[in-house]
Amino acid sequence: MKTLFLAIALMSVSLMSNAQTPKTATKMLRHAVLFKFKDTSSPEDIKKVEEAFRALPTKIKEIADFEWGINNSPENLNQGFTHLFFVSFKSEKDREVYLPHAAHKAFVEVLGPHLDKVLVLDYWAGK
Repeated sequence: MKTLFLAIALMSVSLMSNAQTPKTATKMLRHAVLFKFKDTSSPEDIKKVEEAFRALPTKIKEIADFEWGINNSPENLNQGFTHLFFVSFKSEKDREVYLPHAAHKAFVEVLGPHLDKVLVLDYWAGK
């Protein structure tokens, strides 16, 4: 009986200490890319750019996460930038592989004729 009580007590202490241990979030290196397209670029041209960028995670294994979207802010502070892409990496080394990667360079070739301005910010995401 004492053994059973001791086992239950130890399990309770273990469960409580696990519940009180804060989870450590894995930090991610975010590569935020904003595009302003040329006025001469058609919706079809822009769609090709979107598709080419969205294909990169299937071609570059160092990309840990990817998301994108089109501006819909009512504030009108976007200064003509319409598209935002977040490419996430686990390390700066992964980003170093991504930037000169042949698939990334091929994407830049698709983008180039339609790009008016680009804004890129990289940061370590914190919570």
